[in-house]
Amino acid sequence: MRWKLNNISIWAVGTALIAGFVLCGMGTASAEETTTTGNRVFFRGGGGGLTSDRAGELVTDGGTGKNEGKLGYYIGGGAEFMLTRDLWGMAKSIALVGEVGMEFKRWNSSSVTDLQGALLTTPPNKVQLTMFTVSVAPKLKFRQGTDFQPWLIPAGLDFHVISPTSSQVNYLDIGVQFGGGAEYRLWKELWLGADSRFHVASNQTNTVNNFWTAGLYLGVGF
Repeated sequence: MRWKLNNISIWAVGTALIAGFVLCGMGTASAEETTTTGNRVFFRGGGGGLTSDRAGELVTDGGTGKNEGKLGYYIGGGAEFMLTRDLWGMAKSIALVGEVGMEFKRWNSSSVTDLQGALLTTPPNKVQLTMFTVSVAPKLKFRQGTDFQPWLIPAGLDFHVISPTSSQVNYLDIGVQFGGGAEYRLWKELWLGADSRFHVASNQTNTVNNFWTAGLYLGVGF
């Protein structure tokens, strides 16, 4: 429980710092915006962790041993599509983009005697714990017209696939995500960014599928 609260607290503090920086710097944008459309493709990677492990399930453990790993890594990518550069005339330096993303996660996995192994009396095998997420989210980008642009995701929609399936043989889940980050223009339409996100699932699989991620990404405008 302490580990869970610490990670959520770190994510919340980081997002608050980004928001504070944005509020302090919104009025200082002066560099000329060279982006032609504001559309980008991006590639992401980093670390993450479940808020609750999947130990004790029939498919993940089976006979002996437990899959108690919570931490892991993720890789993913997606695209951003510019919707408005100035919130439809309400804020000159704030843009709204629509993000569509895909993300694969592999959690720390253990060698256990799974269900098949228990039935056939075979040696323990590593049961891989993975998760795949497709998401659609609005993203507020601040300091338009500058080379440094913080951003926030107030709330986005997630579709999750967990593997292995739950003990009830369910594998599809839905949820919401919240995130924050910032990106810097390296050269022309090449951007380097960092982000952190927290995902809350509805647990349709009868397992707790909440998780967080933090990492870097590379974006290319088009």
